[in-house]
Amino acid sequence: MTIETGLTAALTLCVSEADTALAWRSGDVPVLGTPRLIALCEEAAITALAGHLVEGTTTVGLSVRLDHLHPVAIGSTVKAEASLDRIEGRRLVFPVTAHDDRGIVAAGKVTRVVIDREAFLAKSGA
Repeated sequence: MTIETGLTAALTLCVSEADTALAWRSGDVPVLGTPRLIALCEEAAITALAGHLVEGTTTVGLSVRLDHLHPVAIGSTVKAEASLDRIEGRRLVFPVTAHDDRGIVAAGKVTRVVIDREAFLAKSGA
């Protein structure tokens, strides 16, 4: 198993009431909430790595930079895409985008770090 640039994944989400800014308590409008959109982009990055990590390792989020460009209504479908662009030691950098049928919804970058699962959990006190 190896991690190489170019790994990609795309996920779709049909926006429901559970995905709204109201539900995520990030606003008071019934449209796709930014925290839910961030989670979808992170999930795409994680999915791109599926089957490529050494046993006993995983990744954790280091940073997310995302511009949420337009609202998405309940019932709409959003597609999030992530592509591994750079490997900086244990840091993995993914440009991410999200689109709906009207065009781009969000764009940004997700950075994750490869960690040893057991050592990380021990460090956390879990």
